Amino acid sequence: MSQTRETILEALKAIGLPDGGDLVSRDMIRALTVHDGKVSFIIEAPSPAIAQQMAGLRSGVEDFIGKMEGVTQVSVALTAHSAAPSAPAAPKGAPPKLSVGGHMKPQEGSMKPKGVKRIIGIGSGKGGVGKSTVSTNLAVALARQGRKVGLLDADIYGPSVPRMMGVNKRPASPDGKTIIPLQGHGVTLMSIGFMLPAEKAVVWRGPMLMGALQQMLTQVEWGELDVLLVDLPPGTGDVAMTLCQKSEVTGAIVVSTPQDVALLDARKALDMFSSLKTPVLGLIENMASYHCPKCGHEAHIFGEGGVRAEAEKMDLPFLGALPIDLDTRIAGDDGTPIAAGDSPMAEAYASLAKRFIDGGMA
Repeated sequence: MSQTRETILEALKAIGLPDGGDLVSRDMIRALTVHDGKVSFIIEAPSPAIAQQMAGLRSGVEDFIGKMEGVTQVSVALTAHSAAPSAPAAPKGAPPKLSVGGHMKPQEGSMKPKGVKRIIGIGSGKGGVGKSTVSTNLAVALARQGRKVGLLDADIYGPSVPRMMGVNKRPASPDGKTIIPLQGHGVTLMSIGFMLPAEKAVVWRGPMLMGALQQMLTQVEWGELDVLLVDLPPGTGDVAMTLCQKSEVTGAIVVSTPQDVALLDARKALDMFSSLKTPVLGLIENMASYHCPKCGHEAHIFGEGGVRAEAEKMDLPFLGALPIDLDTRIAGDDGTPIAAGDSPMAEAYASLAKRFIDGGMA
């Protein structure tokens, strides 16, 4: 018998607490995941003092779940919720305070926003391959071809969408909970970068990352969208896992340079999506070549054709190759994606967007 999130929660209801109730009814279970017999979750105590008293309970819960049929591995962490000091009352008529980031709250069912037809994750095995550049320009190119497009910057530690899309306002919130997304170049936008100063570091553990993702998916008024592109953080961590497991993702795109070192990590991203049962819609080769603006010479700085060869090897669609381009970098730094113009690079992104539309991906 294979266990599910629901059967694990049901089992946890049988573990009573000394002062009444159980772990589930007292809302102390966070970030519960169940995949291929591996179970992991967090017990969040109301205070550090209570957490100390629950140290023995944590190991007992781990043993209890580990004995369930089909469970091969259990990881249970124990944390404590530290109540923040109460803030002074806001002046009458002041806008409600909105914060993003916190422990992920248990939620039944999908985190897919209503009105969003498709969700596509854009990932990479490592940073520095131009994933955010591809995400922003593809979103703009799709919007220019008449699609209703959203772009969610899920790279919590290094959000770059605000800069690359030229939008740096704070989203409005009519009730302190609902978030009204921003707009840029015809694209509906949300990023943790809108909520924090540009120089402010995000120093969060996994549960807070997942909580932020959940809020940006379920509390944002995305409206009616043909496709929501999600710019994932590099690697194979919590954010990508949560997105794929909880939001009914249509599929994923993997971006890589043709360099062997980058391809090593891209293969890990492909393996992650395979493990999470997320279809890979195709691979994009970025920084495929460099054309000297003075003499016209073409050079393959990071190698040649590595991503195309990998796509053929794995029988996956190869969606296209994009060159290194100075104007693309300048446009991103200036907040006007190259796809918003009429240059050869804009045409390249327009062709990529058309392939998405013709393939039913957007």
